[in-house]
Amino acid sequence: MRTTLLTGLGLLLLHAAMAQQKVKLITLDPGHFHAALVQKSMYPQVDPTVHVYAKKGLDLQLHLDKIKGYNNSTVSPTSWKEVVYEGDDFFNRMLQEKAGNVVVLAGNNQLKTDYILKSVQAGYHVFSDKPMVINEKGFGQLKQAFATAQKKNVLLYDIMTERYEITTILQKAFSQQPALFGKLQKGTAANPAVTKESVHHFYKYVSGSVLTRPAWFLDVTQEGEGIVDVTTHLVDLVQWECFPEQTLNYTTDIKIQTAKSWPTTISKTQFTELTKLPEMPSYLDKYTDNSKQNIQVLCNGEINYTLKGVHAKVSVIWNYKAPDGTGDTHYSIMRGTKANLVIRQGAEQNFKPTLYIEPLVITTAYEKAAAEVVEKIAQQYKGISLKKNTKGWEVIIPDVLKEGHESHFARVTEKYLEYLSKHNMPAWEVPNMLAKYYTTTQAQKLASQK
Repeated sequence: MRTTLLTGLGLLLLHAAMAQQKVKLITLDPGHFHAALVQKSMYPQVDPTVHVYAKKGLDLQLHLDKIKGYNNSTVSPTSWKEVVYEGDDFFNRMLQEKAGNVVVLAGNNQLKTDYILKSVQAGYHVFSDKPMVINEKGFGQLKQAFATAQKKNVLLYDIMTERYEITTILQKAFSQQPALFGKLQKGTAANPAVTKESVHHFYKYVSGSVLTRPAWFLDVTQEGEGIVDVTTHLVDLVQWECFPEQTLNYTTDIKIQTAKSWPTTISKTQFTELTKLPEMPSYLDKYTDNSKQNIQVLCNGEINYTLKGVHAKVSVIWNYKAPDGTGDTHYSIMRGTKANLVIRQGAEQNFKPTLYIEPLVITTAYEKAAAEVVEKIAQQYKGISLKKNTKGWEVIIPDVLKEGHESHFARVTEKYLEYLSKHNMPAWEVPNMLAKYYTTTQAQKLASQK
């Protein structure tokens, strides 16, 4: 009895000690600025020493420069210490050295799925930028990775920053209020119940500086086509808003109706401006025209599908550069039986995401119900109110609730760290990640056939 008691006490102490252990980050082969944005903030449970494994080159240097910039910032400076291993054998070295317990991935998407699978097989937790997979073959690997993660009790999760955008949060919140929204319509292929459109730009500012893109970002075999890249966020939001906290089954709940992709032309001059490289690498030759001066990047895509019988449409467009004073934009509509909830981000909104409530019919009783709903939701999201317009109302959101895209990385990282420490990740997250990547990869397959 005494031996059993001591063993049980020892296990309790061991578990308590493990709970107190610092999270130790490993940054693997950083090639996208999202890897650095995870470290734009400090986290009390994360060790400030981060081990980085990569080949020597521009991608690595740009990553380290961003971390250095955050450390030297005059506003909320960080205090990261980067311990760097450079070498062609960086991945095997990382797997063997066990210098940390959480692998952060944001880079070449052609390699990412293999990194994910082998990292979880080695017992690492993985915190991955989207997309975790860019084709049907990779989806099979991802299924294996999630099964392995479950067996080894490690946490595999992707970085869904758009769930933390306040207009999207409120669109979801209002859609769950029957007195205001009614029920989500089923829609049709011609008039979907939910539409999400995103416009992005190759040339952009990140953390106050013009972003240098790696040349491989323009190679869709390495970056992934647009239909499997940015659309990951849009498909995630469709699932998250339309069927909150519900477990989806990708084998029965999703039906791809149509999918298409089309290119954006990047000139030789624009290529050099983006990458700071004087010449294009040979792997981009297959995308150039006869003059060898323009690259056709298959970065635009559209998916029309049904999710549990609800018609949805997601699309992404990439332009070279946004007009001065503008940036990436987002449009979203959820159609209810009583009202539509619309996010617009155009010139009228000064290119800031703005949420509107547009009732199908406005009555005195409905206006009273809408006011009561807003009062209820304002208990959680302090300061929101309604401003009357010709179609219904604009939702006024105080500045304190508005965070930019870069700040969202801290929010999703904090959520991941909570799941890691409390083992409380909702049961629906993994099957819904699989549903999301099934949607994008099946759409890519269909679009490529056409």
